[in-house]
Amino acid sequence: METHLTYESAYAELQEIATEIENETITVDQLAQKLKRAAALIEFCQARLRSTETEVNKIIGNME
Repeated sequence: METHLTYESAYAELQEIATEIENETITVDQLAQKLKRAAALIEFCQARLRSTETEVNKIIGNME
């Protein structure tokens, strides 16, 4: 995944892909490529959320 990718940009791209699929604006030939990209973006977002959760819990733990 790109090093400059942020959670917000990944989520926005996921929304765009979902909209394209829902509106049927992508071709059958593009569908597999879009779904692969969506899977990679979901994995990135999940990892970012887990990392943030760990960091927040660590900060809260240090405050107690």
